[in-house]
Amino acid sequence: MTKEPTAAAVHSLEQVKRARVAVAAVFAVHGAVTGSFATRVPWIQDHAGVSAGQLGLALAFPAIGASIAMPLAGRISHRFGARTALRGLLALWTLALILPALAPNLLTLCAALFVYGATAGMSDVAMNALGVEVENRLDKSIMSGLHGMWSVGALIGSAAGTVAAHVGADARLHHTLAALVLTALGLAACRGVLDLRGEPDEEPPPRFTLPPKSALVIGAVGFCAVFAEGASLDWSAVYLRDVLGSSDGVAAASTTAFALTMAVARLAGDRIVDRFGAVRTVRVGGALATAGGLLVVFSPSPAAAMGGFGLLGLGVAVVVPLAFAAAGRSGPNPSQAIAGVATITYTSSLIAPSAIGALAETTSLVASFGVVTALAFGLVAGAGVLRAGDRKGTGSGPAAGGAGTGGAGTGGTAAGGTAAGGTAAKSPVGG
Repeated sequence: MTKEPTAAAVHSLEQVKRARVAVAAVFAVHGAVTGSFATRVPWIQDHAGVSAGQLGLALAFPAIGASIAMPLAGRISHRFGARTALRGLLALWTLALILPALAPNLLTLCAALFVYGATAGMSDVAMNALGVEVENRLDKSIMSGLHGMWSVGALIGSAAGTVAAHVGADARLHHTLAALVLTALGLAACRGVLDLRGEPDEEPPPRFTLPPKSALVIGAVGFCAVFAEGASLDWSAVYLRDVLGSSDGVAAASTTAFALTMAVARLAGDRIVDRFGAVRTVRVGGALATAGGLLVVFSPSPAAAMGGFGLLGLGVAVVVPLAFAAAGRSGPNPSQAIAGVATITYTSSLIAPSAIGALAETTSLVASFGVVTALAFGLVAGAGVLRAGDRKGTGSGPAAGGAGTGGAGTGGTAAGGTAAGGTAAKSPVGG
């Protein structure tokens, strides 16, 4: 992907900095949709008249929709340009928030959540791809901070949803108003993102294709992190209550603390990655997460377990952003690689809660978190595959003498800028 010929061939550093702010706002809007939805799931369940088991079935459909639709994001970006594609996909995602609350039964709820997940996945790929492109051009890590902004948006959306639920607001009205506000904010944010377009003779990405091998190995590391994240978010409160006998209030606080730890760690993660590199950061993070898992498993008290969950959140926080960054630089088709990694991580988030429950039923919840601890150690062992996401030692971006062209996530090659000596410095290739 390259910038359209009618515009300057090279983005100025100031333009790229503005694009960074715009993409960060897009991430926050995307997260706010998720937060808004999550808080009203009980209302949606009552309105649709579904049982807990049926709700569990319906909640699998967002991941199914996302997994099917995400490979289309690259082709859409190739055809319409990165900015237009993101604007349209993000608007579809924010407006899809309205659908689940309107569903009167299980069938329509499943259909609504399928659309909700499909639009979420496509916009997710598009915004991560543009984030990788901005990171390339700035020649410093920003992906952790972007995902931190997603967490901030999710917290804001969930806070607003909590207030709406507390006052007994109808979720149909709440989600309609939230969708309209978030759509307007998303469209405004998209005006500042980079507008990348393909060469006239460039082959469009395929509609559907298997992820490249590089995405599979990178996605395996992301799988471990997301599994630990999903298990901790969904089961930390249950663990404290049922295993350690804490009160409901303390148990609920552990989940909130874990989410806040994740958000803070992601917002601070870019400086750490720029200083120590992606591989070393993930290895140390994996060690912290492993220590946290062991603390949970062998915890003598609720306070110690909360500290363990905090270490888990701290350790896995930056892994997924770095996985997307590595995928965006791992080969000639960044959008395909990012979609592959996103599919694997979505799958992990889907199966983690149910897998922990199944293990707990057949063994114990303590044993379930033994598995989480083993997966956390997998981050230490597999960190090397994220080397492509490492900014240390690269010579691209405006800091090296100007932004070059490239199309991470939009069907072209992920290239950095022009080096001071005048040669184009491409991002590292490989897992």
